[in-house]
Amino acid sequence: MDAILVAGGAGFIGAHVCRALANAGFLPVAIDDLSAGKREFVKWGPLVEANIADASSIDAAFAKWPIKGCIHLAGSIEVGRSMREPLAFWRNNVSASLTLIERLAAASIGAIVFSSTAAVYGAAGSSPIAESHPLQPTNPYGETKLAIERVLGAVRAAGGPPWMALRYFNAAGAAFADGIGEAHEPETHLIPLACHAALSSKPPLSVMGDDYDTPDGTAIRDYVHVADLADAHVAALQACIEGRSGIYNLGTGVGHSVREVIETVSRISGRDVPYRVAARRAGDVARLVADPGAAAQGLGWRARRSALSEIVNDAWHWHLCQKK
Repeated sequence: MDAILVAGGAGFIGAHVCRALANAGFLPVAIDDLSAGKREFVKWGPLVEANIADASSIDAAFAKWPIKGCIHLAGSIEVGRSMREPLAFWRNNVSASLTLIERLAAASIGAIVFSSTAAVYGAAGSSPIAESHPLQPTNPYGETKLAIERVLGAVRAAGGPPWMALRYFNAAGAAFADGIGEAHEPETHLIPLACHAALSSKPPLSVMGDDYDTPDGTAIRDYVHVADLADAHVAALQACIEGRSGIYNLGTGVGHSVREVIETVSRISGRDVPYRVAARRAGDVARLVADPGAAAQGLGWRARRSALSEIVNDAWHWHLCQKK
C-alpha cells in the first residue's frame, strides 16, 4: 500500500483528507505536533508527533513507510491573528514549510499537494473568482500561502516534484458519523460558532460587520463541505503522481451571507442563534466566491455535498454529539 505523508493530518481538514485517502487505498501517515490538531482524529493510519520544521522526524517517516507523496495542510489559519502576529505566521507557514519541501525534494517524493487559500486574491475585483484573478492578499495569512505556492513553482522549475495548490474558499461541515468535525481552539469560523450559540454553550455569535457592500450588509463567502475538499485532495494527488502540476480553486460558485448562515443554522437546529453585531475584522473582504470551473475540467472534481443546508446539517450533528 502506497503511503502518503499528511502534514497537519490531525486537524479538521487533515483528518477528513486521511479518511478520503484510506478510502482510496492509500495509507495516510499523519505528521502533526498536535498544537492545533487532535490525537483522536488520527484514525486511518499512523501518527508522527512532530512539527514539520523537524527534518529528522520527516526523514524518519521516509525511512519507515513507502511514502509516494505529501499533502501539506500544516500551518496557522486565522486571518485576524495573522494581522496581530505576522511573524508567527511567517515562521509557521513559510519557514517550517521550507524544511518540509526541502526534505520532500531530497527524498525524491513524487507529488506535493498544498493547502492554499482564497485569501491569496485579497479584495476581489470580480465575482466569481477564477485562478487568473490578480493575486493581492490583504493579510499575512494570504501572503504566506502565496509565498509557498511560489516556492513550489520554483522548486518544480529546478527539477523538483510535480505539485498542486488547492485554493480553498470556506471549508465547513463534518463527518460526524466517523467522529471528526470542526473543533478549533479558539474557534473563529462562522458555522461552528453559530452552532455553539444555538447550543447556548458559548457567548452570542459576533457578526463581524453589517456595513459591507452586499445585499444584507454582511460578508458573503463560498462554503464547501470538508468531505468534498478531501475528495479534491485525492484527485489532485493522483494527478501529481501522473506528473501534472496546477492551481485550482475549491468552491461551489455560490455565495452565502453571514445572515443566511445564521438563518440556516436556526432552521436546521430548531433553535434561535443569538448574535450581536461587532466591528469588521481586520483583513476581511466583502465577498469571496469561487469560479470552480478549472477544478472540474482539470481534476474532474465538483462539490457534490456542499449545499449550505447539507453542510450545516452535518456540522450541527457533530456539535450536538460533542455536547452530549
